[in-house]
Amino acid sequence: MKNIFLFLFCSVNMLLAQEASSAKDRLQSVLLWKKIPDGPGPAGENKASPKGSLTHIAVPQLIIHEPTNPNGIAILVISGGGYAHIESGSEGYPTGEWLKSLGITAFELEYRLPGEGWASNMVPFQDAQRALRIIRSNADKYKIDPNKIGVLGFSAGGHLAGYISSTFNTAYYSPQDAMDLVSARPNFTGMIYPIVSMLPPNNNTHSFKSLLGKNSDAESEAKLSVEKQVGTQTPMTFLAQSEDDPISPVENSILMYQALKNNKVPAEMHLFQSGGHGWGLGKKGTNTEEWPKLFLNWLKINGFLKNGDH
Repeated sequence: MKNIFLFLFCSVNMLLAQEASSAKDRLQSVLLWKKIPDGPGPAGENKASPKGSLTHIAVPQLIIHEPTNPNGIAILVISGGGYAHIESGSEGYPTGEWLKSLGITAFELEYRLPGEGWASNMVPFQDAQRALRIIRSNADKYKIDPNKIGVLGFSAGGHLAGYISSTFNTAYYSPQDAMDLVSARPNFTGMIYPIVSMLPPNNNTHSFKSLLGKNSDAESEAKLSVEKQVGTQTPMTFLAQSEDDPISPVENSILMYQALKNNKVPAEMHLFQSGGHGWGLGKKGTNTEEWPKLFLNWLKINGFLKNGDH
């Protein structure tokens, strides 16, 4: 009997994931590049598992969760996956739909993965920077306030979000068109159970292996550590993580918060007693379920979201 219930549970979860994947296929998408830099990379189409995990990112793109009545806020949503896959099914897609329900235009990023044959390990950063420029360049089209564009990342996506927020003036690729003259600085940043540091003792992560491999050096590790890139122009930042996170030590968020405060950047951090890692919009039975509400309140306090909005 126990096996029957387990089978039914797994079957229902798979059906729900397939429904989400089908719904995502119906959303509008925008290609990031006219000519993809640092190719060739994989050929064909992006591949999705039954649960919505993406690999073989041949076509970096934005999936647009567009609300019926946009409130002017746009958020670039970046799923995690250790820079080896993209957890769209559990992070990017549900977050995009949640933001959409609030009137926030969400742009879910399908970014290239460094282990898939590209000429540079910096291809995720190229894609994220280009994505922010595309969003800001199309503000009128999507009824977005160009001063209310944020980025929200999970796990490795949190690393990517934090990194491009602090290095927005770095040229990660050669300009391709007029959009590349537009600012790539987000107005606010959210980092949820993020990978932050590539330095010991916090460098035993899949993100570290994917970006730096076995033959890294101290200079490269420091260069790709978000806390070392934070400056006075880093956007205000929201952090949330569980203290029992087994994948990304909670010290990652603490290091990031300290770097933000040292540079006098407005920041808010929430550390939950339990919840583990990879909880997306929150793990049932833990206080991690509160982070979406806390994030919205933070947006209100900082003038991005009006009190009359959700």
